[in-house]
Amino acid sequence: MEKIRCPWASNNEWHKIYHDTEWGVPLHDDTKLFEFLILDAFQAGLSWVTILKKRDHFRKAFDNFDTNAIANYSEDKIQKLIQDSGIIRNQMKIRAAVSNAQAFLRLQKEFGSFDNYIWQFTNHQTIINHWLDHTNIPTSTKESDAMSKSLKKNGFKFVGTTICYAFMQAAGMINDHTVNCFRYNEVQKNEQ
Repeated sequence: MEKIRCPWASNNEWHKIYHDTEWGVPLHDDTKLFEFLILDAFQAGLSWVTILKKRDHFRKAFDNFDTNAIANYSEDKIQKLIQDSGIIRNQMKIRAAVSNAQAFLRLQKEFGSFDNYIWQFTNHQTIINHWLDHTNIPTSTKESDAMSKSLKKNGFKFVGTTICYAFMQAAGMINDHTVNCFRYNEVQKNEQ
């Protein structure tokens, strides 16, 4: 019998794997949080499956999302990334990844971890929604508005409220699996 998934995850294998293994699982690892934030920024204006298909190459191109390495990228490295067909070759997004790594390191130092900083927007716990129909799921909330405003104030780019909400969903800060989805209860048990 086929598992019931969130409707967005049923249309291709890339979505299914991501949905079934990562999306919505509470995440507290700083490197993974940075990866999700950067990938959500690169996704702006594109389909998520485009990012999933390029994800392994993104990891290789961006030093496995090592913020210390990215924060120190030279202009030569940036130009190489702009020419790299394995990633999204958007110069503004590539440059934003570098400045976001620098801002990330500042917040990490100030708060002890980026995890401590970012989870404050949901009071350090997952917001558990109870959606019967995926069409009711919002694209932003007061929490994503607050996160976006704070990130921008701290020097981040490509962190509008919609990107922040998508990040919160991906990182398990919000459980937006529909209640009939087999992952709805599972992600609440899978603290990482």
